[in-house]
Amino acid sequence: MVKEILLEEPSRLTKATSVTPERKHDDQVDIELVHAVARGEEPAFISLYDRYSSILLGLLLRILHSRPESEDVLQEVFLQVWQQARSFDAARGRPFTWLVTLARSRAIDRLRLLESRNRTALRSTQEVPESIQVGVDEVAIRSEQSELVRGALDELPEEQRRTLVLAYLEGLSQSEIATRLGQPLGTVKTRTRAGLLKLHGILRERVKGG
Repeated sequence: MVKEILLEEPSRLTKATSVTPERKHDDQVDIELVHAVARGEEPAFISLYDRYSSILLGLLLRILHSRPESEDVLQEVFLQVWQQARSFDAARGRPFTWLVTLARSRAIDRLRLLESRNRTALRSTQEVPESIQVGVDEVAIRSEQSELVRGALDELPEEQRRTLVLAYLEGLSQSEIATRLGQPLGTVKTRTRAGLLKLHGILRERVKGG
């Protein structure tokens, strides 16, 4: 599955859009948004998310064939955008192409991880001693990371914390969270974006302080 995706033309999705005067205008708007994100402007980040999250989610679904996995990777993509917007170079391509490249790369990484987990699970029935040792190492690493993230989650407003806990600790999709909480999907998406931004800031300060 990963090999087939790697052989696929990376820019196929971006070639579907012709370069019209309107498209050029949109590209300039996108460039300005990315530069604003690089300066740490949250409204620009939210605007960029609103413009392209649906398109990128469709691309991720084509690769991963799982809505929960795709929505999870989508949040990772935009967190990467927030962290690495300064690395974008307009001379090398359009912002949309950059976003597609990030999403595709993240999706392939996730696909490899899922396939690796499946292979490990299959081997575990035949190689019990080795699989137990690997499991212990993973539990130790995850335990340390989980403690750091849970501590940061406790500092978020209750609405944002609850949304992220349902998404990343219980593995619910945004649609499932909306149903669970009895709230509009748009509200859940907004709280997820805001929570991720705040969580990233808290973790960044804790890493620096540590």
